Amino acid sequence: MKRIRTELDDFEIGFDIPAEPGMAENEIQTPCLVVDLDVFERNVKRMRDRCAELGVRLRSHGKMHKSVDVALYQIEHGGAIGICCQKVSEAEVFARGGVSDILITNEIRDPVKIDRLARLPKLGVRVGVCVDDMANVAELSEAVIRHGSSLDVYVEIDCGQKRCGIAHGAPAVALAKAVSAAPGLMFAGLQAYHGSAQHFRGFNERKAAIDAAISQVRETLSMLEQEGIDCPIVTGAGTGSFEIEGSSGIYNEMQCGSYAFMDADYKRVLAADGKPLSMFENALFILTSVMSHAKSGMAICDAGLKSQSVDSGLPVIFGRDDVEYVKCSDEHGEITDPDGALAINERLRLVPGHCDPTCNVHDWFVGVRGGKVEKLWPVSARGKVL
Repeated sequence: MKRIRTELDDFEIGFDIPAEPGMAENEIQTPCLVVDLDVFERNVKRMRDRCAELGVRLRSHGKMHKSVDVALYQIEHGGAIGICCQKVSEAEVFARGGVSDILITNEIRDPVKIDRLARLPKLGVRVGVCVDDMANVAELSEAVIRHGSSLDVYVEIDCGQKRCGIAHGAPAVALAKAVSAAPGLMFAGLQAYHGSAQHFRGFNERKAAIDAAISQVRETLSMLEQEGIDCPIVTGAGTGSFEIEGSSGIYNEMQCGSYAFMDADYKRVLAADGKPLSMFENALFILTSVMSHAKSGMAICDAGLKSQSVDSGLPVIFGRDDVEYVKCSDEHGEITDPDGALAINERLRLVPGHCDPTCNVHDWFVGVRGGKVEKLWPVSARGKVL
């Protein structure tokens, strides 16, 4: 058991850690999450520069990595004005870790969670939240009055996700009016995020879905203007579609998350030229070791279901076309190895199918550069689902 001091707290936390700075990559204990720092930094810079070119601001999504260290890097070096997250418990971790502008891109309805939310601004943090129901406005207002705080409130439009969100147009305007009139609440803008469209493989299909969302937002903005209601922010977009929203002249804040790490599923999304998205590279890997080769043509590694999420498919073995990850169980991954190329204890980098839930099952990111461990970042908000 190693003990390290994190920058998040004034006390030491004991965890088993997979590596120490200065180690070679092949000495890292597996399975664990490895971040290629050179690639990560390039991804962050590219998003910063592209948002600047588009004239939009970036609010990077913390639910992807759940790491205070990554969030602060995105703010300090990546042009992000703050972060998004999905849960009050995530927001609490980020706020205590030094992030000063947080938007919970979700509705909060449970009374206990609303009470915690209303107390967050007292830490000196600007906090936003989404609403899609009139009753929620009164709940939030009552809580902030009780605590002497305030909240930015965004009316969420269901622009195609068919999950949360009120209808665009008149219903959204009525809700914005209620927010504007509620003590302690400030109408901060509209959220219009079409999450499923991020993963539409074909560019034309993806563009059609986002164009429909843009049209709904445009109509709602026009109606808000007619009512004399200022709408400072239209927020939404993700890694798969931000170029479309960012070029629309309607959206002015991007909520991209996966761009910093990328995963196998996003690499299947096609750009306008019919080729996979190429602006961002794979920076996040599950480092795994070959633990058995008892059967001909098949190697077994130590990264199974407990090391990753497979909701978006199995991981891809990075940089190899002679072997393939084909099946996983709780603790094991099966890899076809027809030529017997893999050796016992050989390390492989797996690109996870979906980075967000994969990050959530690990305690640490091991940052590597040039084959050496440079730093460790705790997955600060791991398991924060309340």
